Amino acid sequence: MPKTKKDGTARQDELPSTLQRSGAKAQRTFAKAHDSAADTYGEGERANRTAYSALKHTHEKVGDHWERKDGKGPSDAKAAGGRDTDAGTAEGVDANASKTHLQEVARRLGVPGRSRMSKSELVEAIQKENRRQTRQARS
Repeated sequence: MPKTKKDGTARQDELPSTLQRSGAKAQRTFAKAHDSAADTYGEGERANRTAYSALKHTHEKVGDHWERKDGKGPSDAKAAGGRDTDAGTAEGVDANASKTHLQEVARRLGVPGRSRMSKSELVEAIQKENRRQTRQARS
């Protein structure tokens, strides 16, 4: 099922819930990438993974929604390495961002102890808080 309408806008009822709570640019990016991947690979997991990969180059997950990144580029080692890499994903957290940026995101999310955390600890704490806020928003 296409994720975009004829006018190029995203079909709200076809988007994942985190994208329904995100801006129009994030929705369009995911929907267009998904439609293109579905044409190439068929509907299913691969089309979804491809769409999320495209989204992670321009947006990062903050809490229960996606926000535009300051710059374009891969958000983690998995996005940088492509499909055949063994690297793990940061679940939408921009792990390639500066520690200062990650501390700011953690502050906005209310992560305690963020000033004493290393960069990798910040990424993990933001992932955990993102999952918590997403679960809460879905219930």
